[in-house]
Amino acid sequence: MVVYLVAVVLGYLIGSFPTAYLVVKQLTGQDIRTIGSGNVGATNVKRVAGFKPYLFVLLCDVAKGAVPVLISRKLYPELHLLHVLVALSTVIGHSKSIYLGFAGGKSAATGLGGLIGLAPLPAFLLGVTAFTVTKLSRYVSLGSITASLLSPVLMYLFHRPLEYIIYTVVAGLYVVYLHKANIGRLLSGTENRI
Repeated sequence: MVVYLVAVVLGYLIGSFPTAYLVVKQLTGQDIRTIGSGNVGATNVKRVAGFKPYLFVLLCDVAKGAVPVLISRKLYPELHLLHVLVALSTVIGHSKSIYLGFAGGKSAATGLGGLIGLAPLPAFLLGVTAFTVTKLSRYVSLGSITASLLSPVLMYLFHRPLEYIIYTVVAGLYVVYLHKANIGRLLSGTENRI
């Protein structure tokens, strides 16, 4: 029980690390929550600070999800529930960062990172899916939502443990929920394109 508690707390604290906020603050002196879309994520970094900071933040946000899960799998390879709880804690940490007054981003990149830690091949395919949908539609949100909804299907098709499949259902729906404003704008035709 102690192992689970420590792992979840550490996962949450790592997921909470506000990479986008710190990078934009360092480069522009501004609070990313007050500029661009106001979202504390890589896409908004690209809007307000350019491609290189965006790429750095994107990779960091993915790593925040992947590294804690990979460590948990290395230390406790049979504890599938532990791996899932660590992945979920990083996702929640990114969206409800303790360092930003329990605000944050939409957790798509960190969620993908968690999937990389759990199941690299399905995660790669979901990353390709998100990229392709985004490229064709020019809506980052649509790419994220599509990948989130497809994640349980791919985990099932690749015969991953039941706990991992349940995680993708919960985390996928959570990420979609965090995109509720984007969904409204997509439906009304007012969503920002890239």
